Amino acid sequence: MAHEVSFFDDVNRNFDQAAVLTKHPPGLLKQIKMCNGVYHISFPLKRDDGSIETIHAWRAEHSHHKLPVKGGIRYSVAVNEDEVKALAALMTYKCALVDVPFGGAKGGVKIDRRFYSQNEIERITRRYTYELTKKSFIGAGIDVPAPDYGTGPQEMAWMADTFAALSTGELDSLACVTGKPVSQGGVRGRMEATGRGVYFGIREACSHVEDMKALGLNSGLNDKRVIVQGLGNVGYYAAKFLRKGGAIITGIAEYDGAIYNPGGLDVGSVKSHQKETGSIMEFPGAKSIKDTSSLLEYECDILVPAALENQITRENAPRIKAKIIAEAANGPITSEGHSILKEHGRMIIPDTFLNAGGVTVSYFEWLKNLSHVRFGRMGKRFEESTNLGMLRAMEKMSGKSFSEEEIQFLVQGAGEEDLVNSGLEETMINAFQEIRGIKDKHNNEIDLRTAAFISAIDKVAQSYMELGIFP
Repeated sequence: MAHEVSFFDDVNRNFDQAAVLTKHPPGLLKQIKMCNGVYHISFPLKRDDGSIETIHAWRAEHSHHKLPVKGGIRYSVAVNEDEVKALAALMTYKCALVDVPFGGAKGGVKIDRRFYSQNEIERITRRYTYELTKKSFIGAGIDVPAPDYGTGPQEMAWMADTFAALSTGELDSLACVTGKPVSQGGVRGRMEATGRGVYFGIREACSHVEDMKALGLNSGLNDKRVIVQGLGNVGYYAAKFLRKGGAIITGIAEYDGAIYNPGGLDVGSVKSHQKETGSIMEFPGAKSIKDTSSLLEYECDILVPAALENQITRENAPRIKAKIIAEAANGPITSEGHSILKEHGRMIIPDTFLNAGGVTVSYFEWLKNLSHVRFGRMGKRFEESTNLGMLRAMEKMSGKSFSEEEIQFLVQGAGEEDLVNSGLEETMINAFQEIRGIKDKHNNEIDLRTAAFISAIDKVAQSYMELGIFP
């Protein structure tokens, strides 16, 4: 049996393929690639029935070239040291690529949260935060976690509250985590951020006529058939925005099955059905598929893996029919699977770029917590007053009046969510243009993933050189 490559080794394979195309010294490249530190925690949990269980958890800090380090916390039975190291490395490259000034980190607790009560999850989260605080693996200027698979705003609120209780008098304690509820220091737009970023990234990739022509597709999103794997936070919002942008969502896969309708699925209705029944299966008007992974091999224009890593491997990659694979999850395609897809002429929009919307808006939330003021609060009314004055002047000069609806639309100032979404859109467009430019610079002999790694490596290397560590 062939040796199975670890997730961290798989990430490093992609790193090495890009690193040989740079001019940085071997010692510097080795420093960038290595994981700076991993903390393995074990602690007892008293279950609601009185029994005692040992919980295992990790936090990996991959790179300290910039502080704080940043990365999500996932609750999953698949969590292990290799996984958190790999995900922390991806965070380093992701932050560098989109010019977010963080190093990369990741954490996880090895549990299946479906088998724990809400009170037990709270106790696990607070104890995990306590352990991180003891070893200085959390703090606004040190290490800033965020939600990931199996966690959300509630867990982040518990973490922030626990950290604040242990750090009496620290003014910026709310900035110790991001992805919090808005009422607890979160930022508007964070919940949708990763999925919205996926949409912006796919939209930008599909806007280039020559790139789409090479795939046998028209430019733009209109009528492109899309299959989404995963209807969690990322997959749901990505599918929702893609559908709103003109794409047709033909298939959705979840852990317990998949549904397919070539005429299109209403994403909101599918989500409501899932909440009501506990599953997307038996959605009215759609074909239900028990073998959920088989949906990845259906005919479509864009496949969006938005679940977990290692979903497309050398085993199923030859059967993937999508012309564009958009990595909304972290590491959904193995390096061997990637090579096969590339040989078959597929476009792969890499995770280091495509799912960076979450960390981008987490950066905005972190800035908000440090500044202690809501985005838009200082200038919204002034902006509206200025815009109204300009409209009135235009009415006076033209002799024509605007309707109340037109005035309301044209004078409105930017609120917090408007600014967050605008900043996210700007970030995703600029990052794609950058990696596409690197690809062009190499005469299109490299793919977008390698171009993204080259960009990230160059930026991290520049930070180390500016610190005087390397010549």
